[in-house]
Amino acid sequence: MSRIKTLQELFKRYRRPGDIVFAILFCFFSFFLLSQLEFQTKWVARTKLYAQPSFWPAASILGMTIFSVLHYIGSLCSPRIAGRWTEVWFWLRSAEYVLYFLIYVALVPWLGYLPSTMAFALFLALRVGYRSRQAILSAVAFGMGVAIIFRAFLQVKIPSGELYNHLPDAVRAFALTYL
Repeated sequence: MSRIKTLQELFKRYRRPGDIVFAILFCFFSFFLLSQLEFQTKWVARTKLYAQPSFWPAASILGMTIFSVLHYIGSLCSPRIAGRWTEVWFWLRSAEYVLYFLIYVALVPWLGYLPSTMAFALFLALRVGYRSRQAILSAVAFGMGVAIIFRAFLQVKIPSGELYNHLPDAVRAFALTYL
């Protein structure tokens, strides 16, 4: 039976493309958090260790730092796999969607939640390649459904848009409350 593995097989490290870049970035991030810990939390006198405001953040960041250094050492010791920069480029391309979301968040106070969400859903559908009439209508309906559920049914307080101020009085009151 090949289900039983040796300890060496159990802990065998499989390096992936871009692993060393991720390990370096994660080390820098964990060291940065560790350097900021003193300014973000405090140790209180005459308080038990586990009840300290700084204890759990310090324990988690210290653990993250130790494991990020071990990950970096493991990446250095592992055989190199080609494709590192292809992987890094893929990560950077994925940041494109973060930029789209930030633009969406910036547009909500101007256009309002309903029009911004409908436009965002439509844009994302077109961006990923859905071009059929049914896909476009589904994206717009999804955006409308999300906005109406969050504003009208769940009563989530989302800022209304400047665009709503230019609507007629009766429509504006409805839009400010439910759209």
